[in-house]
Amino acid sequence: MQQLLKHIKGDKVIWSIVLLLSLFGLLVVYSATGTLAYKMDKNASFFMVKQLAVLVLGAGIIFLTHRVNYAKFSRISVLMYLVSIPLLLYTMLFGADINDGSRWITIPIIHITFQTSDFAKLALFMYLARLLSIKQSVIKDFRKGFIPVLIPVLVICGLIAPENLSTALLLGATCCILFFIGCVNVKHIMLLAFAGIIGIFILIGLSKYFHFGRGTTWVARIDDFMGKETPSGKKKETEYQVQQGKIAIANGGITGRGPGNSQQRNFLPHPYSDFIYAIIIEEYGLIGGATIVFLYLLFLWRCILLFRRCPYAFGAFLAVGLSITLVFQAMLNMAVAVHLVPVTGLTLPMISMGGSSILFTSLSFGIILSISRYVDEMEGTQENTKKQESKLFIQKGANKKPNNRITTA
Repeated sequence: MQQLLKHIKGDKVIWSIVLLLSLFGLLVVYSATGTLAYKMDKNASFFMVKQLAVLVLGAGIIFLTHRVNYAKFSRISVLMYLVSIPLLLYTMLFGADINDGSRWITIPIIHITFQTSDFAKLALFMYLARLLSIKQSVIKDFRKGFIPVLIPVLVICGLIAPENLSTALLLGATCCILFFIGCVNVKHIMLLAFAGIIGIFILIGLSKYFHFGRGTTWVARIDDFMGKETPSGKKKETEYQVQQGKIAIANGGITGRGPGNSQQRNFLPHPYSDFIYAIIIEEYGLIGGATIVFLYLLFLWRCILLFRRCPYAFGAFLAVGLSITLVFQAMLNMAVAVHLVPVTGLTLPMISMGGSSILFTSLSFGIILSISRYVDEMEGTQENTKKQESKLFIQKGANKKPNNRITTA
């Protein structure tokens, strides 16, 4: 065990956060999937064991990735970005239809589905960090600096939006923040935000008119959030989800009902993914819910410190870009559970039950820890160099013979 710990480098706080989120998620998934296991005629611990296997695989990905020099990710970012485009196109045209959305593709032979937007999201931030680091000298120029870094964002977000608008909006918002950190002209960012708002309305209108994408679902979720009733007076599924989530939060109180004592897990359609934060509050109370928020904010703060310490632009942009998108996704998931925003379908990173989402999230954590490991090693090398130089200086001073002559003006 000690031999393994010797090979674990990087920010120990981030390692601890990953471990705590994983353990917390494992407990909540075990509790939230009891009804699902019963309906599918599975053992009560079936989904917990499955989640544990995914988390163990994710831990292996984090460990292997953090041992890689992060500079190599700059070289493969171009290939990953180019691969993500045909993957998204294939998903849009032939993707598996799960929960009324074509967001997954099925891998032949092994018949495992994964969400291509997770891969595309990671590829985009790696490629964007590379471009921002290269274009720093001309980043203020609209044609030479802004357009080259904008095009990849528009392509990926445009391919994701028809089937997964919430993820596209999350990517767009995170990229705007990354543009601001990367010294892009604020006027250009404001222009992009304005064009993005107009583009959302156009996309929703075209989706409803030509019956492609999920325009009807988006409008229905907004209507539910605004409290509009259906013509028949019946409650919609999203409104039902929100109400059950509110009941779960109200039942939790300050300290919660205790682990495994959730009642609303029997009524919420997706208590183990979209609304898992409501189950957390019901079982662990506001104290448990606040703890989860604190862990994500602590992770963001550690990544901001890493951004300030990293001497190279690529590593700094990559660390802050990946951390912001993970924390934003977590905040949106929790905001849905407490009815601050419409239902989005985003999962809670490292906590919600999942497969490909956890693995790609683990890859993001591994890249951030790789950057942290490099910065720590570089600072350690510089500190050792300073100590050696200081020793040499002291030795040279000691070897000099004292000068006893008295000089007079």
